[in-house]
Amino acid sequence: MTPQQSHGEQLLEINGAELCVETFGDRTAPALVLVAGSSASMVWWDTDLCERIAARGRFVVRYDHRDTGRSTAYPPGRPAYSFTDLALDVLGLLDTLGIERAHVVCQSMFGGIALILGVDHPERLASLTFLSCSTGADDLPPPSSDLAMPAEPDSSDAAALVEYVVAAARAYAGGSPYFDEDAIRALVEHDVARAKSYASTLVNHYVIEIDGPTRGGFGDIAVPTLVVHGDRDPLLPLAHGEALREAIPGAELLTLEGAGHDLPRPVWDEFVAALVRHTEGGRS
Repeated sequence: MTPQQSHGEQLLEINGAELCVETFGDRTAPALVLVAGSSASMVWWDTDLCERIAARGRFVVRYDHRDTGRSTAYPPGRPAYSFTDLALDVLGLLDTLGIERAHVVCQSMFGGIALILGVDHPERLASLTFLSCSTGADDLPPPSSDLAMPAEPDSSDAAALVEYVVAAARAYAGGSPYFDEDAIRALVEHDVARAKSYASTLVNHYVIEIDGPTRGGFGDIAVPTLVVHGDRDPLLPLAHGEALREAIPGAELLTLEGAGHDLPRPVWDEFVAALVRHTEGGRS
């Protein structure tokens, strides 16, 4: 095994749930936790991407949220947790893995997890990165009029589920020339096959209680922060990333040209280089 490769998946009891976790690289290197977006298991952080980051001197942690992948699944429409619980899951992972402080990267809707961690638990963070996120301000532009989402599938039909998620990923790519349908289809087939309940995956993150930090907002984040946003994002247009940069003191913005509401392979070199610069220092 080369130094950056996976240590294998583990099922860990965390914060009242069983979470599936996978780590890459040198366990003594600065820890970097990848938090996927809503309805996304850890496989949406591609293995090759995790290995690239680990090869640059980071101990990479990815995991399945509740209701994704091999982690605890709740009945569709009845998730027994809130945003705060999902943030506490990250802290529980750090505790279980023996990590005092970590660099945390949060994607899309689960930028809300980064907000809770950054405001309420800054002592556990070395830095934050927001990928395809928003402040949620009312004056920001709505999704693109070209964003056409597919009809909900029959959750008992695995083939229909795959077609639905591939079509959704195509829509979120925003017409990017980097969208690779064959690669996305292979990823989705794997994701659907390993999920305990994909019906729960598609629904439950959108009906949880969206609570926030107990004592402030984006302006109270004091840890070093990087905002990353695609210039073709049709769900949260680039203005959302720009607003996030302005809201967080000292935040920097990396605009990924040609990317939508995703992280396609052709922008990985730029993303990894920026992430490595941003996460220099701060050993776990």
